[in-house]
Amino acid sequence: MLIPGGHYRLAFTQSILAFTQVINASLHYRLDYPDLALILALVRGGSLARAAALLKVDVSTVFRAVRRLEAALGQMLFDKSRAGYLPTTLARTLAEQAERAEQALEAARIGVEQGGEVISGTVRLTCTDSVLHALLLPALAQFMPAYPALTLELSTSNDFANLSRRDADIALRLTRSPPEHLVGRRLGAVSYRVCASTAYLQAVDQGDWSRLSWIAPDDFLPDHPTVIWRRQQLPGVIPGYRCNSMLAVTELVRAGLGVAALPDFLIDPAQGVQPLSDPLQGYDTSLWLLTRPDCRALRSVVTLFDQLARAIRLPH
Repeated sequence: MLIPGGHYRLAFTQSILAFTQVINASLHYRLDYPDLALILALVRGGSLARAAALLKVDVSTVFRAVRRLEAALGQMLFDKSRAGYLPTTLARTLAEQAERAEQALEAARIGVEQGGEVISGTVRLTCTDSVLHALLLPALAQFMPAYPALTLELSTSNDFANLSRRDADIALRLTRSPPEHLVGRRLGAVSYRVCASTAYLQAVDQGDWSRLSWIAPDDFLPDHPTVIWRRQQLPGVIPGYRCNSMLAVTELVRAGLGVAALPDFLIDPAQGVQPLSDPLQGYDTSLWLLTRPDCRALRSVVTLFDQLARAIRLPH
């Protein structure tokens, strides 16, 4: 017979036992690749139907598999809502591991097919959008097809913080003096010339540059060589257009909206952009390929670094 309050103690004991069984189940369950593939498909798809399509099975199979896996682990992997299957923190973490496993399997498969060693992994690279479009993309097109197991994450930025915060492994930067805590290679000099479109030049008097409509990145890149040059040589000029990148400045010049000092790698007469001056003496800079010292031990980073050093070509 239960003493007063005994049924509460019995219920509490049963709850503890159930909780212990769940913990033990999750500790003893061994995740395998099909489990990770299931989680990754649901994270990518966001719904049972899309996950089923990715896995090439029916929806009911995915539904049962998710329930079995959550029961085995003793915790939820997805929050079910009208918006679909929303991954928990655990599911997102496991999905990241699944992507790495997926990349490793792909590298192994390619290695077997090619009969040799394969460079694999993920490398994070940062550069400005102008360098990306004019210099980096043509270089990547030359050699990246030879590295199908290498994944490249690209981000555009104008500062060195990405490398310092370890948000990136490699950086392409225009600078005269790269930070001392980074290591790298100078790829060449970059000059600037005042440019305009053919259509714009036909509509204005080129004799007085101070009366032309200027395009510049003043507010966004106040220390840019072209901004410093204009403020020193044409102090009374106020830009009619301000852009947040040199690529945007170039696009406005091509559209015939005014003149700007552009880096030589963005000057393309075939697209109607004409230089109005010789290189601006004393305002040139350099293109640097940079990485962190600790990244030199990573084969994927070293391989990409060396390939970029060979493939990137600056105009003479």
